[in-house]
Parts: sequence; C-alpha cells; structure tokens
Amino acid sequence: MKAKIVILMTLVSVIVTFNTVIKQQVFQHPEFRKSSSPLSFGINTAYAYPPAVGILSTSKNCLSCHVNNGPWKDDDKTVIDILDSESKKSLKQPDGSFLIEVKRGVQRTVLTVIGRKNDPSIAEPYRNAWLYIDPATIGTSSLSKFAPGWDINLPMSCRLAGDKLTGYENTHITSLPMTIQPLPNAKNTEIQLQLMLTKGESMKGNAKEGMLGNYFEKRVNLIVEKEN
Repeated sequence: MKAKIVILMTLVSVIVTFNTVIKQQVFQHPEFRKSSSPLSFGINTAYAYPPAVGILSTSKNCLSCHVNNGPWKDDDKTVIDILDSESKKSLKQPDGSFLIEVKRGVQRTVLTVIGRKNDPSIAEPYRNAWLYIDPATIGTSSLSKFAPGWDINLPMSCRLAGDKLTGYENTHITSLPMTIQPLPNAKNTEIQLQLMLTKGESMKGNAKEGMLGNYFEKRVNLIVEKEN
C-alpha cells in the first residue's frame, strides 16, 4: 500500500512540475510561441525574437526591427575598432575597413571594441550589440552566417558598456575577444561588422519603440595568410 502511495505521489509531482514549466514558458512569451498541432498537449514550437538578423530571416541588418534615432551619429566621437588581442594594434585600414590575416589552420584572437569617447553633453549609450556576418549567407538555410570555411567562437554579442582597456581610458566602451580560424576550405572574403549603440529598453512586440539607437556598418576583410 505504501509503495502505491509513493508511486502516486511521485506521478502527481511530475505532472504538476511539467505543467508548471509549460505554463511559464507560454505565459512569459505567448506572442513568440505557437502550438505545433491540435494534439501537441501544450508542447509548443519556439520562434526567434528578434528575428535574428541574417540567421533565421531574410533581414539584412538591425534596422528591420530597430530605428536609427540616437544622438551618437558623429563618427569622430564614436569608437569602432578591431584590435589584435596580443599587441593591441588596430587592424583598421586607411579606407576605414578592417583587415584580419590568419594562417590556414591557425587561430587568431581579436578584440571588438565599440563605444563612445566621453562627452558630458550627450547621454552615453549603455548597451552595444554587434554581429559579424557574410551578407551572401542571408536568406540561406545555413545556421552559420559567418564566412564559409572560417571557424569562429563569437560572431555576435550584446554587452553593457563599461569595460576597461589600455588606450581607451577616456571612453565608454565594450571590449570582447573573438577567435577565428581559417579551415582547409577557407577563402579570402569580405564580411560586415554590423553594430548598434543603444540606450533604453525595447517594448515587447515592438522593438522600434522605447529605445534609442544608432546603426553602423563596417567592412572586414578576412585573408588567408600565405605560408612562408
């Protein structure tokens, strides 16, 4: 008798826990979930939100969801840089693009540095979002939208500003490492660094409301360095 009671209580506990998890998921983001079939018994199909630029949609950049309405449009005070992680040397070229050269099969780590020079007259952006993407992959079925043949550990991020980095003492920035490696089939290619400086919070279901942001786009050339 005791064994039956224990089994019954365990079964009830499992059912209650399962239903609680399902209800929490549905009620927290009901607009992003949809029942997969009338017989799904509460199991839902998840939908990406935001529409994951270049990953799950045909959107070409952040402006498919967000507005370019912030006060940080002046490039002379905006910090957008890619540094070699060891030497801290900028990889920016005279034409404003960036050049990342790596030997085939070798890993190289760079720092993505984004933010603003200190300016008391303008409120600082406190969140920076960025994405490295090969525009040719937008709209394709591939889950990876980085350059084909190149391995990468962190092609995108959304990070609060406030990182400290030597040489950027008078700035309000984010700084995050990214490691890339050309695989055997890697080719020289040009990708984009798409980014936004933001402040505020987007309204659920309407990312164009409630947040200030400025969009920027930079060219990044990936070169397979020739062996000596």
